[in-house]
Amino acid sequence: MGRAKKVVLAYSGGVDTSVCIPYLKQEWGVEEVITFAADLGQGDELEPIRLKALDAGASQSLVGDLIQPFVEEFALPAIRANALYEGRYPLSTALARPLIARRLVEVAREMDADAVAHGCTGKGNDQVRFDVAIAALAPDLKVLTPAREWGMSREEAISYGERFGIPAPVSKKSPYSIDLNLLGRSIEAGPLEDPMVAPPEEVFAMTASIEAAPLQSQDIEISFEAGNPVAIDGKRMEPVALIREANRLAGEHGFGRLDIIENRVVGIKSREIYETPGLLMLIRAHQELESLTLAADVLRTKHQLERQWADLVYQGLWFGPLKDALDGFIDRTQTYVNGVVRLRLHKGNVTVIGRSSQSSSLYMPQLATYGSEDDFDHKAAEGFIYIWGLPIRLWSAARRGGR
Repeated sequence: MGRAKKVVLAYSGGVDTSVCIPYLKQEWGVEEVITFAADLGQGDELEPIRLKALDAGASQSLVGDLIQPFVEEFALPAIRANALYEGRYPLSTALARPLIARRLVEVAREMDADAVAHGCTGKGNDQVRFDVAIAALAPDLKVLTPAREWGMSREEAISYGERFGIPAPVSKKSPYSIDLNLLGRSIEAGPLEDPMVAPPEEVFAMTASIEAAPLQSQDIEISFEAGNPVAIDGKRMEPVALIREANRLAGEHGFGRLDIIENRVVGIKSREIYETPGLLMLIRAHQELESLTLAADVLRTKHQLERQWADLVYQGLWFGPLKDALDGFIDRTQTYVNGVVRLRLHKGNVTVIGRSSQSSSLYMPQLATYGSEDDFDHKAAEGFIYIWGLPIRLWSAARRGGR
């Protein structure tokens, strides 16, 4: 693995990343471990996490507020891209990884470290996202991955940590593995590994159950400018505040739960439970506004590229050339995605019930109407259909052996 004197460790405060601190020092001869914990709006109290790293042997324990760049540089592009991995998952966890990796590299440069480290295992997606992002940003930095190489079970890792003063979890251990940030929660492991087991209500925290959701539906309006959500019910908000409000509204009505059999980067399938109320609702509204404001050929091409964009992000290729090129196309399409979408929230559902764009709509009532205001030239249809159908008539005649 190579020797490193000073290492910056991506730190969450959990068992694995805590055990990484003494393990790096004792087993791999690292002289100094500096931890970095990212505040992504998860709502956790990060001061105890910072102190825990120091108690575990870190020379410095840093906490960084990344909430604003997380929303502005990662969430908003995902909304503009209608990013849904495999058509369903809005990448709430995946979007955080390139940002953490970027800041990890910046801290390593500031601290004159010669390596970075993380606590990802060898079976998950995050190891790919961290390793590839770091390699793109700082190919000279070593990436140390103790949890991928130490071969310890969770119980063995806890025992190892206790030898160096890291306390074992005092409460009954939850069987679930949970990742949380402002955009959503992911829940896996434990009984959820059986695809036939329904997720218990206890695993959800951002969304109400269908039974607990209000009986009365609620209509809201989301306003967009250049593809970005800027207001809810006419009230303009900064992006972070808007995401929080979207989470609250959609979550109260039980919208945003996903139960997916997902294809991981490493080639295996996993069962994942997600809560992404606000992000999923905003993507739904954005898709609807694009149907009103984008030309048909642009819309169809964008649909194809959106899936590719989501695949690249899921697979850890945020800083790659193809995603950069796709960003250029997507950003260009968003210039005229301006307007308002009206949604109805009710018992786990978000239904589009209206959409408008004063400046960018391609929907022309005088052409669409069947009333007296109809301006469509019906007589032109005959010639159009003749030219449009000419290739198939020629093909059909040739198949019949005659003209």
